[in-house]
Amino acid sequence: MQLPPQLHRAIEEKMAQYNMQSLIKAAAELSENYRAQSSPKGAFMSSETDRLAYISVRMPATFSAISSVLSEVQRLMPDQQINSVLDLGAGPGTASWAATETFHDVQQITLIERDDQLIQIGKSLAAASENVALKNAKWAQADLRTTESFPTHDLVICSYALNELASKAARKVLQTAWSAARVAIIIIEPGTMPGFHLIRQLRTDLISFGGHLIAPCPHKEPCPLPLDDWCHFSQRLNRSSFHRHLKMGHLSYEDEKFSYIAASKEPIQPASARVIRHPIRRPGHTQMQLCTQDGIQMLTITRSDKPNWRRVKKTNWGDAWS
Repeated sequence: MQLPPQLHRAIEEKMAQYNMQSLIKAAAELSENYRAQSSPKGAFMSSETDRLAYISVRMPATFSAISSVLSEVQRLMPDQQINSVLDLGAGPGTASWAATETFHDVQQITLIERDDQLIQIGKSLAAASENVALKNAKWAQADLRTTESFPTHDLVICSYALNELASKAARKVLQTAWSAARVAIIIIEPGTMPGFHLIRQLRTDLISFGGHLIAPCPHKEPCPLPLDDWCHFSQRLNRSSFHRHLKMGHLSYEDEKFSYIAASKEPIQPASARVIRHPIRRPGHTQMQLCTQDGIQMLTITRSDKPNWRRVKKTNWGDAWS
């Protein structure tokens, strides 16, 4: 997966105006803080260089994760039209870019972000898009924690934002966001133990609000994973030469780990099972760990099971299974 060409060009054109060594240093610090989660909440970006490094090294990764989630939601709700999107904690507008790539009927987008400098960067990137809704999107500067209500939209997305808040504040934002969703809500967080623990709590809250789980969970029962484990997934993204240079990396790709929960206002048919670990592939059989309506199960598919053998060869971590 990779960024839309217009977004990729807009980022590289913006980066060309700045000192590369400063960007490399900021990118390294940003990546280290993100992995270690050692900075105070909300303090990952404190300068213009930090913000520019973010759109260079983190925006492609978060775009890939968000796009993966949106594609799965669309797959499970194929007949549901999405005409409007509310992007909460929008940053530079990553989720909105991903939404317009997935839901082609989007006509209205509202983005809410507290950092005015990120808003200005986001607006400049959106100006490069060929999508009318994205170019004409409404941006609002506001702190999610103190916003009493959000405008209603078909789809509400909050990605990589609630983990920056205290748990009580995150849950309050979720309740307000759920009230603003006409069709569905999607919450995406880093694929870390803290990220999943937050998702796990928000999953419980969404069920208590009357939400119908879309993905990844195949059921509404309590999460069957033990408290010292976490449910997360991975999306591979292609690195551009600029991206590799900025991160001082040699691989042509990287894998973004993420956790998420999606819920709808109306009942839907979720997957009957979800692959929650890398399948273990052997010459004569493949083993998969599944989350099912009956809890965590190990499934072994052998070569003699020809229909499922062909299917399992194309099944990956995070995929649905039925």
